[in-house]
Amino acid sequence: MSQDRLLRLKCKDCKNANYYTSKNKKKVERKIELKKFCKTCKKTTMHKEAKITG
Repeated sequence: MSQDRLLRLKCKDCKNANYYTSKNKKKVERKIELKKFCKTCKKTTMHKEAKITG
């Protein structure tokens, strides 16, 4: 059974979810933060891990 977990990345400025990714639940314990381009803000901002609801 795979230990990967699907999650989304939300822009810290506008709070829009722009990217989806996965991470290994057993190996990575802290929240992911990546610098990505936000289409809404039209600039590169920090994106933080958020749970997928639903």
